[in-house]
Amino acid sequence: MMKKLPAPVPARQVLWLGWKLVILLSVALCFVALLRLHFSPDLSSPNSLSRPARVRSRISGGTFDGIPKIAFLFLARFNLPLDFLWGSFFENADVANFSIYIHSAPGFVFDESTTRSLFFYDRQLTNSIQVIWGESSMIEAERLLLESALEDPANQRFVLLSDSCVPLYNFSYIYRYLMSSSRSFVDSFLDAKDGRYHPKMSPVIPKEKWRKGSQWISLLRSHAEVIVDDEVVLPVFKKFCKRRPPMDTGKGKLNIKLQKQHNCIPDEHYVQTLFAMSELEGELERRTLTYTLWNQSAAKMDNKAWHPVMFNYADASPKKIKEIKDINHVYYESEFRTEWCQTNSTSVPCFLFARKFSRGAAMRLLSEGVVGPFEASALLGNSS
Repeated sequence: MMKKLPAPVPARQVLWLGWKLVILLSVALCFVALLRLHFSPDLSSPNSLSRPARVRSRISGGTFDGIPKIAFLFLARFNLPLDFLWGSFFENADVANFSIYIHSAPGFVFDESTTRSLFFYDRQLTNSIQVIWGESSMIEAERLLLESALEDPANQRFVLLSDSCVPLYNFSYIYRYLMSSSRSFVDSFLDAKDGRYHPKMSPVIPKEKWRKGSQWISLLRSHAEVIVDDEVVLPVFKKFCKRRPPMDTGKGKLNIKLQKQHNCIPDEHYVQTLFAMSELEGELERRTLTYTLWNQSAAKMDNKAWHPVMFNYADASPKKIKEIKDINHVYYESEFRTEWCQTNSTSVPCFLFARKFSRGAAMRLLSEGVVGPFEASALLGNSS
C-alpha cells in the first residue's frame, strides 16, 4: 500500500511567509541602525561633540588623591636656549610637584651636550613631529605633549610654553596660583573683523562657535583630555585652516593667485573653537597667563603682520617687569569685554609668564632674583 504524500503548500502561502521574513528582517535592521545613530556622535552638531570625549575623559582620568603636579609642556625648535633660567626655577621647587615634557625636532635629545640643566635630560618626546609655523602640525605637537603628560595621573595642571618663555615668579607662587583655581586659562574671544573662518568648515564647525586667542594655555586635566580625545574638529582644521603662502617676488603674477587663497593660523583658533563647541567656555578664565608685547611691523608692505617683540637685556629692567606684574585686567576690544584677573573672587596678577625673552634678558631676571637665588655671572663660563 502506497503512503499518501503531504499536500503541497500553496504558492500564495509561500509568498506570504517570504514577505513576513523580509518585513521582520527590515525592522531588525532599522532597529540596529537607530541604536548606532543614538550612540554615535553627530558630526554636524556642536552640542554632541563633547559627550563621547568627556565620557572617555572621566574613565581615563578618575579621581587622584595624591600630590597634584604641574606639567610644564615646552614647544621647542631644537634646544631650550633659556634652560639656565628654568633650571634655577625648578631648583627651588619640590620635584614631587612638577613634571617636564619637551616637543623638539625629531631625533633631538636633551643630554649633557645639549642642555645645562639636569631637569631636562631625556625629557623630549620620542614621537615628535616636524613643526611648521602657521600649519596644523603646531596643534598636533601640542596634542602630543598633552597626550604624553596625561599618562601620569598626578599631572593635574598643564602649562604650554614656548622656548622663549620665562617665569615672572618663583615656583611656589605659580604652583599656588594654578592649584587654587578650578578653571583653565584660555585666551578666547570673538573677532568680528577676523576673516579666517572658512565657510566650508560648516556645518561641523558653525561660524558662531569660531574663536580666536593665544596658543599659550594653562589647562585643568579634564580640559586637556577633551583636546586629546578630539576626533571631530582637528580633521576640519587640517583641511580648511591653512596659512596663506607669503609673498614671493620671484613668482611674479603667480603671487596674485596665491594671495587669493584663504588664510588661517590653526594654533590661534583650534583650542578656543573646540572648547566653544564643547560648551566649556563657562569653565574657563578667558585669558592667557603668558604676557606678549606685540608690534605691527610694516617695514615690508607685502609682508605686513603682527610680531611679538623680543625682550633684550635693557628691556628686562625691574621697572618693566613690575609693570607687567601689575597688570590686573585685559580689555578685548572686539567684544567690548574687560577680563578682570581673579582667582576665587580674589584679585590676582594677570600674568605668570612672559615672552619672547633673549638669553641676555633671562640672565638679568636671574640676577634680579625673579625666580630664585642665582648668580648669573656663573653662566659666562658656559655660554654654549
